[in-house]
Amino acid sequence: MDFSKVKLVVTDMDGTLLNSKSEVSDRFFSIYKELKKLNIQFIAASGRQYYSIVDRFEEIRDEITIVAENGAFAKHGDEELFSCEIPFKSISKTINILRKLDNVYIVLCGKSAAYIETKDEDFIKIFKNYYSEYSIVNDLTKITEDTYFKIAAYHFNCSETHIYPAVKHLENELQVIVSGEHWLDISHSDANKGFAISSLQQKLGITKEETMVFGDYNNDLKMLALADYSYAMENAHPNVKRISTYETKSNNNFGVEIVLEQLIKSRNIK
Repeated sequence: MDFSKVKLVVTDMDGTLLNSKSEVSDRFFSIYKELKKLNIQFIAASGRQYYSIVDRFEEIRDEITIVAENGAFAKHGDEELFSCEIPFKSISKTINILRKLDNVYIVLCGKSAAYIETKDEDFIKIFKNYYSEYSIVNDLTKITEDTYFKIAAYHFNCSETHIYPAVKHLENELQVIVSGEHWLDISHSDANKGFAISSLQQKLGITKEETMVFGDYNNDLKMLALADYSYAMENAHPNVKRISTYETKSNNNFGVEIVLEQLIKSRNIK
């Protein structure tokens, strides 16, 4: 395959670059050094909290761009590139809807920390994998001293079945995305990975024809549409496979790394 035009690589995290242990492989860090030599930009784009993403890229954190909270917040090194707040009146309204659902856990995602009002140990154990900075509070609707990007809702069985029907009507005013098997995210209508990556493509002067994107779930659809080299993981949601141009192996079988090694090899052939 001809990878000669690629100038930008964008990858989702969970289910894509991260393995099932939520780890970035050593193999990737070796690949990144080669991408850097080729002047290929790298962006990690995730529904995760910024701090949770940057923890996994500690050794290169000052060199890469991180898009967090499903596109609501982005930084390159220490430089904040953009943020997109959710109106607080929408926060209160949404939280009150979610509170009426059975077995749904709510996370209010702020710039400084994430906030939860449950003390359920099983949920907190899972939650801590995605949020490095957090506080447990008595009432999420009373926390007003932060900048808020997103409300995340979790269900142990299926977010698409047990949460989405109750909040689907909010799509008229907010972004509602089933972001994983168990997670659903609600944010400002402009806060999505597609909007974020499009903004960064313009800032970098990089086109769709020069972009490679990897993803696995519905929150990746809009950014996959911005790349000629769009890759669905083997473990991806059917919607992702439907709109992607190519498919690679699963996140546990180095699907991203395999394609990037092919990219590097093709560029190093004299």
